Amino acid sequence: MPDAMTDVAIDAEFMRLALARAQHAWMLGEVPVGAVVVRDGAVIATGFNRPIGGHDPTAHAEIMALRAAAETLGNYRLPGCTLYVTLEPCAMCAGAMMHARLTRVVYGAPDPKTGACGSVVDLFAEAKLNHHTEVQGGVMAEQCADLLKRFFAERRARQRPEVSSGLAAAPDADGQAAG
Repeated sequence: MPDAMTDVAIDAEFMRLALARAQHAWMLGEVPVGAVVVRDGAVIATGFNRPIGGHDPTAHAEIMALRAAAETLGNYRLPGCTLYVTLEPCAMCAGAMMHARLTRVVYGAPDPKTGACGSVVDLFAEAKLNHHTEVQGGVMAEQCADLLKRFFAERRARQRPEVSSGLAAAPDADGQAAG
């Protein structure tokens, strides 16, 4: 059983790095999702969400990490690589992972709205597809989910109008807030 414990510790170590990338995304105003690609026990690429700043709907953390890993290895195929990501991949990212021939995907928090590793659909389990990537979910799930919850709570709090004494000031006849 020591091997299983070692694997758990290794997965947690790389997920902590993915969480650090997610934190970086938050600092840039992006939804905090981070990813790390590992081969032979070494980090070869990282990524974080960048669709807002990059005006690119495909700039998910996983895609950014896959692009960087492919560049590092000089190959669009990434056999022998594991991708760690803080949130369950969506269908777009799962498809890219399969095309890259990743050996393994490890994710943190499940995504009940767009998760493609079993929460909504399970593309990796689809027998008709020609490549099957091993999937491990729930690694540091609580920490990964907590980061997302805090981000969205902060975002919602910033979007609320200023409140005085529990009520927003009503505009006067000129349309200016009284108060």
